[in-house]
Amino acid sequence: MDLIPEAYKQTALFALFGAVFVLLLWGRWRYDLVAFAALVVAVMAGLVPTTDAFSGFGHPATIIVALVLVVSRGLINSGAVDIITRALVDPGRTLKTHIAAMAGLGATLSAFMNNVAALALLMPVDINAARKAARGPALTLMPLSFATILGGLITLIGTPPNIIIAAYREQELGESFKMFDFAPVGIACTLAGVAFIALIGWRLIPTARGKQDSAEDLMSLHGFVAELLVGEKSPFVGSTLSEMDDDQRTADIAFVGLVRNGRRLPGGARREEIRTGDMIVVDATPDAIDSFVGAMGLGYVGGERLKSQAGADLAVIEVVVQRDSRIEGRSANDVRLLTRHNVILLGVSRQGRRFRDRVRHLELKAGDILLLLGAEERLQEMAGWLGTLPLAGRGLQVTQHGRAGLAAAIFASAVLAASVGFVYLPIALAAVVVIYVLLDIVPVRQVYEEVEWPVVVLLGSMIPLGAALEASGGTVLIARAIVDVAAGLHPAIVLTILMVVTMTLSDVLNNTATTVIAAPIAIDIAGKLGVNPDPFLMCVAVAASCAFLTPIGHKNNTLILGPGGYRFGDYWRMGLPLEVIVIAVAVPAILYVWPL
Repeated sequence: MDLIPEAYKQTALFALFGAVFVLLLWGRWRYDLVAFAALVVAVMAGLVPTTDAFSGFGHPATIIVALVLVVSRGLINSGAVDIITRALVDPGRTLKTHIAAMAGLGATLSAFMNNVAALALLMPVDINAARKAARGPALTLMPLSFATILGGLITLIGTPPNIIIAAYREQELGESFKMFDFAPVGIACTLAGVAFIALIGWRLIPTARGKQDSAEDLMSLHGFVAELLVGEKSPFVGSTLSEMDDDQRTADIAFVGLVRNGRRLPGGARREEIRTGDMIVVDATPDAIDSFVGAMGLGYVGGERLKSQAGADLAVIEVVVQRDSRIEGRSANDVRLLTRHNVILLGVSRQGRRFRDRVRHLELKAGDILLLLGAEERLQEMAGWLGTLPLAGRGLQVTQHGRAGLAAAIFASAVLAASVGFVYLPIALAAVVVIYVLLDIVPVRQVYEEVEWPVVVLLGSMIPLGAALEASGGTVLIARAIVDVAAGLHPAIVLTILMVVTMTLSDVLNNTATTVIAAPIAIDIAGKLGVNPDPFLMCVAVAASCAFLTPIGHKNNTLILGPGGYRFGDYWRMGLPLEVIVIAVAVPAILYVWPL
């Protein structure tokens, strides 16, 4: 028998959720750690029953999110998505036509695969198209990101909020939303959003961003800060940085400082006599760094070790750090990039800003672009292990083996079987994963690598917390407050208010956490008003996914931050009118398809 008063539970849970929101906004600790710690506190305080502590990790929503990520990897590995991409992308198109084509393609792909995976696939293609067309990728990356977010609205598996809402409906009402129940509203919002993005939205990107990163050099305004080792025969020995100014101008680089005995010398060390073994800190493009190293007898820390192991088979790759990747919040030394993995971090680009920290000791952030040096066959593998996204086009090696059609047919069969109710969706997706593994479309190692474990931990932790808040009557209190504020207004107005509140939360919090909290509130509001709960659940699904105002609201927005050279305040310019359009289209579409 539970002897803890409901009032105590409500107060304690509100306080705990308040602390979680503050910590998530602060961003000092990863959201999965914050959510898991909150779950532990809730269990120890008696707010969540011990028997339900880890129920969220076996929840259908958690399982589906993990499986969709693996299936997405299979579609990419097989080359199925690459074939479509390369057939439809033409860098010779006009800017407006290119944005429309890429946005449409991104939205379509993200309806059937994880929207982060869709962006990860298309972003290198878009950057390459920008290079060939001699324009900045800033004009096209944000439209692409927003379009892939919109496309996720169309199907149950397109985005985690849809999966959570469907699972919650099954729990509360006895039946889940089906695969394409989201399509009528999702397609309407996506078409309106993509039309806005292609015709008007891209013009709202600050002019200065649009002029950055021309095709001649993606990093023209995002120069890498790198450390170059002074060898015995280098002309720098015995000279000062100020005496080498002509050389730096000729090589198109900038001297930033000098490192000696592992310590950065104060100031710019412009008049310090350079010794063998010193490291010159430069700010330059990848090509300029490579040329300067060869011309001035310089080297890289660990370069000789790499040459002895890989010979001449060394290559350089540019990658962007994703949110919650293995390298985010850590340095190259922390992950022993050189000593354990034989890869050198040559340089870091962070939105054009210089930094005082040593390159190998620098705590890396989501959106940073890294320049990695290592054995050619090792670099792609390391990019995946680090959780980074290569900024280069993909080849079609796997497609040559004829797997693309097979992989697509297997996935389509599973979607069809789940859509008609023949197979339970998690089982259908699990079967796809098993077949992909047996056919070696997805190697066993990649199954574990592709699962986004921070999201799994977040979902597994937040679901029991959300259930506890609902069981304590906390969601009823929130619903009553919203209904009281909108007293006397039509339920459609209340629906709009809920959408605005949910969308605002999703702009600053993780959309998964937002959905877990908002879903039971939607049910309670519908109960208070005595209307059909389905439109309110659909409202939460749409609003939680549409985070366009900040680079932290959705992982896709974070991914484009560095490559696009955007600033925090750039997103709302196109994002705010897009959110208004989504609300204006979604509310009547929801009420038409799902009447009150």
